[in-house]
Amino acid sequence: MANIKSSKKDIRRSAARADRNAKTKSRIKTLTKKAAKTPADARTLISSLEKATKSNVVHPNKVARIKSRLAKLAQTKA
Repeated sequence: MANIKSSKKDIRRSAARADRNAKTKSRIKTLTKKAAKTPADARTLISSLEKATKSNVVHPNKVARIKSRLAKLAQTKA
């Protein structure tokens, strides 16, 4: 355990960030499964992915890849 006050604060801060990131990633995984079924869920997924990218939770290239696959899936359904 850290003895320095700022180090203790860093530990708390990184734990909070890890918790928030885990929730975001879990939500994205759930939405990815739902998005294959309905276009409304696909829009929600894209929105969540963009927000996750903005806060550096998910890499921008991963978001681009998922969006591309969703577009491809939507074309085959239409």
